Amino acid sequence: MPSSLVYILVGASIIAVQWLLLGRLHIGNAWPDAVLLYVAWAAMQFGRRKGALTGFASGFFMDALYGTWGIQMFVKTLIGFLIGLFRPTERESFPVIPSYIFVGSLAVALLHNGLFALFIALDASTKNPSIVTGVWLGSSLYTAALAGLATLFVTRTR
Repeated sequence: MPSSLVYILVGASIIAVQWLLLGRLHIGNAWPDAVLLYVAWAAMQFGRRKGALTGFASGFFMDALYGTWGIQMFVKTLIGFLIGLFRPTERESFPVIPSYIFVGSLAVALLHNGLFALFIALDASTKNPSIVTGVWLGSSLYTAALAGLATLFVTRTR
């Protein structure tokens, strides 16, 4: 099976898991975003063009599932492009250490969820403080914790 098809199937599976399972694991107004982690991984592996394309496609499907037309698509495309700018060269590689992954995921999630919360607040014309505490900070910590746990799982099973 061609590698592009494998990545598309993995991305579709992650979107399905996000929608069917992770999107329902709320803690207050916070939820983890596995799709964001997949976009970040794709951007780090393949660069800014494929990162932005992965962000666009996954954001489109997330918008279709959650009814936030354009917001997920724009923010995930931007994040995929920006993270793709920091793709390591052939000579260097980043160590896969759970604490590094947690901090990097937290930084990415803070940027992503900050933009997402801003656009949701502007779309709904609201000043509700739960958008800041739940959607921005809570979801960012939840997503970073998911990334740390996934990294622990992957490194322990190898």
